Amino acid sequence: MTLLHVVAGPHVFRARLEEAAAPKTCAAFLKFLPYRQKLIHARWSGEACWVPLGDFKLGVEAEHPISKPAPGQLLFYPGGISETEILFPYGESVFACKDGVLEGTPFLTIVDGAAQLPSLGKLVLWRGAQDIVFQAAP
Repeated sequence: MTLLHVVAGPHVFRARLEEAAAPKTCAAFLKFLPYRQKLIHARWSGEACWVPLGDFKLGVEAEHPISKPAPGQLLFYPGGISETEILFPYGESVFACKDGVLEGTPFLTIVDGAAQLPSLGKLVLWRGAQDIVFQAAP
């Protein structure tokens, strides 16, 4: 089991890569660590934030995609109907864009720090974009 350290604003999480369910996505994502971006509030997906990645290509197709992730169940969307992105749900969420419902690969699950998810969502909603870093767990 591969664990990652995720720092979003002042919040620190430990997350498990879902290597059994999404082996190609996880292997490709690991090559980019440490990965730094901005986390902003989702406009269409309910209680979720997202990392907009524009035309970025991870080089993998969706693996077992879903549209209704649990809080702390991060999805990777490889692009298509909408831009490439990582969805970071902190509460009730249905992954969507202005053109309708999307499906993403559940590739990373928060296993430590989940109690902080609502606080992170509120921070991003009311204070704006936050830095986010994905890195190997210490």
